Amino acid sequence: MRILHTMIRVGDLERSLQFYTEVLGMSLLRRQDYPDGKFTLAFVGYGDESDEAVIELTYNWDVNQYDLGNAFGHIAIGVEDINNTCAEIKRRGGKVVREPGPMKHGTTVIAFVEDPDGYKLELIEGR
Repeated sequence: MRILHTMIRVGDLERSLQFYTEVLGMSLLRRQDYPDGKFTLAFVGYGDESDEAVIELTYNWDVNQYDLGNAFGHIAIGVEDINNTCAEIKRRGGKVVREPGPMKHGTTVIAFVEDPDGYKLELIEGR
């Protein structure tokens, strides 16, 4: 068994695709409209779905905003150089909501960015 993908609902698919591909550097792997169900699924990631876990962006055509609730935490992304990665994310228009530094009660260097819908993505250096 292996993890295939994480699904998140987005309010504006084009805005989310721009963030995940242009700001975070992922690739759009596939996209499918489902007119009868009035939704679109778009899969983004850093590698092929046969080898890597990816993110499924679900866009329900009649919904432009979601209450994120307080149960979901974040998606983690491993990076080699967290300071340069955060600088590049900012340059591309992304929002760094926690600057790079050691995690509380530990030494692992992390940062957090936020996507256009408010989902948090944790960057972990050296993973």
